[in-house]
Amino acid sequence: MSQTIELTVAQAVVKFLARQYSERDGVQRRLIEGIFGIFGHGNIAGLGQALMQAEVEGDLETLRYFQCRNEQAMVHTAVGFSRMRNRLQTLACTTSVGPGATNLVTGAALATINRVPVLLLPGDVFATRASGTVLQELESPRGHDISVNDTLRPVSVFFDRVWRPEQLPSVLLGAMRALTDPVSAGAVTVALPQDVQAEAWDWPAELFDKRVWHIARPLPEAGVLGQAVAAIRASTRPLIVAGGGVAYSEATEVLRRFAEATGIPVAETQAGKGSLAWDHPQSVGAIGATGTTAANTLAAESDLVVGIGTRWSDFTTASMSAFADPAVRFVNINVADLDGHKLSGLSVVADARETLQALTTQLTGWRADPVYTRRASGLAVVWDGEVAAAYDLGGDLGAVPRQSQVIGAVNDLSGVRDVVVCSAGSMPGDLHKMWRTSDAKGYHVEYGYSCMGYEIAGGLGVKMADPDREVIVMVGDGSYLMMAQELVTAVQEGIKLVVVIVQNHGFASIGALSETVGAPRFGTSYRYRGQDGRLDGDVLPIDLAANAASLGAQVFRADTLGSFRQCLAEALAATRTTVVHVECVLETGSPPSGSWWDVPVAQVSSLPATLAARSAYEHAKTNQRGHLGPFDGA
Repeated sequence: MSQTIELTVAQAVVKFLARQYSERDGVQRRLIEGIFGIFGHGNIAGLGQALMQAEVEGDLETLRYFQCRNEQAMVHTAVGFSRMRNRLQTLACTTSVGPGATNLVTGAALATINRVPVLLLPGDVFATRASGTVLQELESPRGHDISVNDTLRPVSVFFDRVWRPEQLPSVLLGAMRALTDPVSAGAVTVALPQDVQAEAWDWPAELFDKRVWHIARPLPEAGVLGQAVAAIRASTRPLIVAGGGVAYSEATEVLRRFAEATGIPVAETQAGKGSLAWDHPQSVGAIGATGTTAANTLAAESDLVVGIGTRWSDFTTASMSAFADPAVRFVNINVADLDGHKLSGLSVVADARETLQALTTQLTGWRADPVYTRRASGLAVVWDGEVAAAYDLGGDLGAVPRQSQVIGAVNDLSGVRDVVVCSAGSMPGDLHKMWRTSDAKGYHVEYGYSCMGYEIAGGLGVKMADPDREVIVMVGDGSYLMMAQELVTAVQEGIKLVVVIVQNHGFASIGALSETVGAPRFGTSYRYRGQDGRLDGDVLPIDLAANAASLGAQVFRADTLGSFRQCLAEALAATRTTVVHVECVLETGSPPSGSWWDVPVAQVSSLPATLAARSAYEHAKTNQRGHLGPFDGA
């Protein structure tokens, strides 16, 4: 008879998770590096007790517990951590039942949309129902087995609820399978009824043995690879679009060698930025709605586009207006079949690194026309001149800076391995266009969900994943007001962040967008309500620097370009979390991308601004196209 161990369900969860490992290329790593938690009646007696018991007993293999201030934020932290570790490791998050659990939904959506694994362990209602309707329980006439946790189903790649202890082994194994699946990574939710968490059970001892989950590198199928090789050989204006899959596959060095061997220029998505160093001759920078004129010019002319690890979002394709050649074809290299078939492309369902190595071998001796390669490099040089002008590093040090000058100063003063973190507002677009990335992990912008409030929490996860790097969080005043409280967690854990708050008293990104859609600056400035009943009075007296200081951070204030550079230098030299608050003018100062993003404009209106915007919108729509032609190889 096999040996058993008596533990509560919660104790079993903690013990099991501490013994799970991922493995790729022969390297093993702990799959779950720690657990964030906010406790309430739904999890304090279960997971809370289990974590404390393991801590008190000194179990060196247990999960390390981290306190946090907001349930959504702790998921963001886990995403930042996992993305920095190339999705090979992650963190778990536990909450109470009720609002704690539903606060996870936004974070879960962000994780799943970005395809980054995180483990969510929300408390749930009583499985026995012995106590009747309990605090924070959703009562639904459709059935008594529905709880608020069911809101997590559509934003989770795996969801299960442990109604009975004996269900736990199969649920946990299913959860680990989902966390280590590079094709459909995302939020994994295991809902734990609060009474079940505290229930004891005799578990088979082998449940707690070390278990290693292999993460494969699928190879390209020979026939499809041959078609891709033929298509590249037949092309005259090929372009590579590098997405986040290049980083996750650890394929940046192989991509560099492929680009150098073939002379094909490389453009980058938001998640793929850093795939090639900004000053590499084949690098043409960001593509799409927030792209460079170099990349977008080449995209418009390309007859073959090789997408590597990209899911072809509307920002990347400029809402299907970026690729203008009527005969353009696509080769999509991706571990996910879903993405491989987009744009009617040739789907090479395989690992990015393995596929690039195979392509490099099979294309030996072939190069793109040197004239084309030199033209691409020349376009990149012209764009870099635009960036240098926007950075204006020799600008008036006594003037209030533009956002582009702030970004330029940060880029100038930061080190090669430092990481810039951002998510929402106008800065992600400006960073995508202008940030000069030298290190493959030096750029961390969450733009799959573009979630306001991700910045500080995500930056915390980045720093936890790689403590030897300086992490510089760039956040606008709007995003800061959404979620700044994880500054407290950084201070508590002694984790240093440099946070740059760009204060322009409103939502600069949507303000600029509103100008193009016929609702000029409506609801985008932080102002008192005026006598006319509109929000057009004086600027609100918001002091975000004082707020950051109240949360325990060291704070510097800057109101000129010169003082900002000085404050930033001091922040980078500091040993603890430091916030630099800088006043900026409203105009960002970034150069235009020459691209488009589809945001519908009202078809009828009494406002002249809206009518003009509709006319411009209808004209831009004429450049939008579907890519429905069959891929015919060469």
